[in-house]
Amino acid sequence: MKIGKATVPQSAICAHNPDTIVVRGEDLCQDLIGQLGFGDYFYLLLTGKRPDAPASAVLNATLVAIAEHGLVPSVQAARMTLAAAPDALQGAVAAGILGCGSVILGASETAGRLFDQIHREGPKHGDDLKAAARAVVGEWRARGQAVPGYGHPVHKARDPRVAALFRVSKQAGGGQRYVEIAEAVEQVLPEVIGKDLRLNVSAAIPAVLLGVGFPLNALKGVPMLARCAGLIAHMSEELEQPIGFALSYQATLEQRYTGHVPAGFVPVQKID
Repeated sequence: MKIGKATVPQSAICAHNPDTIVVRGEDLCQDLIGQLGFGDYFYLLLTGKRPDAPASAVLNATLVAIAEHGLVPSVQAARMTLAAAPDALQGAVAAGILGCGSVILGASETAGRLFDQIHREGPKHGDDLKAAARAVVGEWRARGQAVPGYGHPVHKARDPRVAALFRVSKQAGGGQRYVEIAEAVEQVLPEVIGKDLRLNVSAAIPAVLLGVGFPLNALKGVPMLARCAGLIAHMSEELEQPIGFALSYQATLEQRYTGHVPAGFVPVQKID
């Protein structure tokens, strides 16, 4: 049974012989190691070309912006996993990354697809981005889809990382088309969904990355890659100052059993 169209495995990313390792057409040891920062190397691996100055600045800024966010669920999952298996750093980091979905980290990809659709719809509305945004957001809402990248439980005004990323993009000479689209969505949300939701970092990331030609299908990879760095930092701290079991203990303190019990059963009381 054949899955897909390819019958011969092919890749344009890496090749080697006994003397040389080639990555995307460049000599790893002579041209890349010590010559290229990791963010730029990621761009090369992904696209097959080195980033220009705007793409380099924007990509590195987004990686810094999203790498760390405190004791969010993915970090807690990773810390508790490491507490249970301190010899399995890779398993703990994987536990944190496995939670990347539509709510945590994956919203950047979904917001990017929203912006891409508005970009393509623009000409139908005389390139009036607010009109295009109104139409596309209306479509999404009619299908019951949430609008990703807007609203934040803490930052009720715009997420402060939005201004920082937009500033880097503009100063570096990145394309502003998707920044304008992101702002157009923010402007039409009150009339379309009845809520005044402001941009958060998950919308700012695709807005600046798409403006420098970053691939739409790889947007989710940026917060995932960045968060790996944050998770490794948390795992290093966990090994020195363990709190994984404390996090689990705190959860049990707040737990309320709501099921049936045998006659005469008295649950353990919460300890102050």
